[in-house]
Order: sequence, then C-alpha cells, then structure tokens
Amino acid sequence: MQLQLPEPGSDALAASGALQDRIAGEIQRDGGWISFARYMELVLYAPGLGYYSGGAAKLGKEGDFTTAPEITPLFGASLAHVVADLLKQTAPQMLEFGAGSGKLARDILTELAALGEPLERYLIVDLSGELRARQEETLRDFPQVAWLDHMPSSFSGVVIGNEVLDAMPVNLLAKTEAGWQERGVGCSSGAFGWQDRPCDDFLVEQIPDADSLPIGYVTEVHPVAAGFMRSLAAMLCAGQDETGRGAAAVVIDYGFPAREYYHPQRAQGTLMCHYRHHAHPDPFYLPGLQDVTAHVDFTAMATAAVEGGLEMLGYTSQAAFLLDAGIGDLLLRTSPDDPLRYLPQSNAVQKLISPAEMGELFKVLVVGRAARLSDRFSRNDRSHRL
Repeated sequence: MQLQLPEPGSDALAASGALQDRIAGEIQRDGGWISFARYMELVLYAPGLGYYSGGAAKLGKEGDFTTAPEITPLFGASLAHVVADLLKQTAPQMLEFGAGSGKLARDILTELAALGEPLERYLIVDLSGELRARQEETLRDFPQVAWLDHMPSSFSGVVIGNEVLDAMPVNLLAKTEAGWQERGVGCSSGAFGWQDRPCDDFLVEQIPDADSLPIGYVTEVHPVAAGFMRSLAAMLCAGQDETGRGAAAVVIDYGFPAREYYHPQRAQGTLMCHYRHHAHPDPFYLPGLQDVTAHVDFTAMATAAVEGGLEMLGYTSQAAFLLDAGIGDLLLRTSPDDPLRYLPQSNAVQKLISPAEMGELFKVLVVGRAARLSDRFSRNDRSHRL
C-alpha cells in the first residue's frame, strides 16, 4: 500500500528505523512470528522508541489526533458534575489513567473547585514521558496532583479513563477454511507482513456466534484491556475493603457491545492508525510514529469488571451521558447573545454529542462498588445491550 502522508523529519525516521530493527530481531528470535498484540505493544510502548514512550507530539493540531478534552473544557466540566455526585460516596480523591495533555484533569479540578467539592489528591498514571511533561506544565497550579508509575494496589475514589482502552494491544483473528487463525506479524526482506497461525480457543470465546461468521472475517479481541479491567476491579474492591467507602470508574471510548462489534457486516474489524490527523489502515507504516488503535468491545470490558467484583452502574452513549450530566446548562453560561464566544463553544458541544460526530460512536461505561449514579442517568441507560 502506498500512503500519501506527510513526511517525518530525519530524527523521527531514524527512531522508526531503530524500532523496526528491534521488532525484526524479536520476530527472528521467536521463530519468524509474533502476535499482533505483541507488535502493537512494541510500536506503542517500546521504551524510548514506541509511539507513547517516545518524544513525538500526540495531541492537538501538531499531533496525530484530537480528543474530547482538547475540543472544549465543557467536556471535563460535565464530567466534574458526575464526579461530584460519586465523591460523596467515596474517598475524596481521583485517579486518571492516560491523562493526555492534562486538560481533562485541569477542567475537572477547576469545576470541582467552583462546586466547592474538596479533592485531597488527583493521581495520574501515564506511560508517555512526553505527555507527562505536558501534564506537569498544564497542572502546575494544582498542588493536589501527583503522578504514579503504575496502578496502585488499592484505591477508593473516582477513576477516569478517557480513550485509554483503545490504545491497549489487541489480538487479531481471521476465519479461514481451516477455522479460526490468529493473525500475527512476520518479517521478510526487512518488511513486515501478515502471517496466520492456529488460534487458541480462549481468544475465540470472546466472539458471540463465532461459528456463524463468514470465511474471510477478520476482527480483534481484547484480552489485554479485559485484564486491565480485572486489575481495576481488584484495585477498587481492595480500596473499598480498606476504607469502607465506595469506589467508581468512568470509562469513555469508542466502541460497541459485543453483538454489534462482531456483526457479520463488520468483516474487516476496526483496526485503525492515525498519523498527522490522517486515518488509515496500515499498522506497518512508520512504526513508532503513528497511533495504532482498535474500537472497544464494551461487553468484554463490563464482563471483566463484574467478574472482578464490581457492579454495573451505567452504560450509554457519550451524547446521552453528557446531556444527562448537564452539558447544555454549562454551555448556557456563555450567553447566546455573545455569538463570538457562544458559537465556538456551541460548535464544540455539537461535535461531542452529534450522532454524526462523537456522540454515538463513543460510549461511557461506569462500574463501581458501594456507589451509584444519580437517577437522572437511568433514563438513557443501555446496560441491557451489553
């Protein structure tokens, strides 16, 4: 595939070349094949060379993609109202995984302060050194913010994960005449390419009605993200056991429940790459310089959380969640009679809630223990679809 994308600089090309050499060496040592999950882990997180562990800009106009907190502070302000309700049931602290530029944390903390909700600590776990540096600058005026190198063993409070699960490695499966195969990565003449091998049964078990899907069907499964949700559940349950107070997690990402994810018409999966605001399907293009993502199977995430001891508190679209959280009222803090200020904010909110933009593709999953969402979120709950 010949992609017409912006050319990187010489230093970036050299870093990508070094990462390609490392991956090729691992493929050779492993007998000529690695799983796609391992390949994705390396291109995103290899120390010093992976997309998230290297130094390239990720977010905003200079990066490769834009997230909801970059679009408008009203996203974080809306979340803060949900968090404020939950904090009354938990310890007065928050934990954010994958905090991006730090804007979401800043917007949540700013709105919580305006609501008079004290927050003792706001902890951040982020694997990206480049993003952590941006977070430290963005959040320099918030002394309650601290960074952790890994998930704590116990936590009572509110956890936020915005576009975290989609960046976790996925395994690729392909249905062939010989049955389900795991699609991995080989290397020939210095170029990476697809290679299929027999598939472990536990990978296929995530797919509903796998036997009925057509030959040629390709999709992703999410054991790494499901493992993260189980670890999250263990952390929150331990926190509730230690403190006697509740705990909750709000997870926001693009994805579907399982029966929509593994629909017969979604025959080539959801794997996508992002480079300089261009989306394309080639994960072998400039390894380490582009984001590689897949949509989230929310059924698998909810199942892992519940099996880990948490309760389902809610599942709905981003549009419904933000509207129930009061984003419309927050928008009206800016008077429509001041179009120069109101129209940009209105357009940003429209992008977040429009079904043609982020409103329907993005979903919100809320799980917890000894905690519950406000009744206003029950009217649009879709937990029955998981």
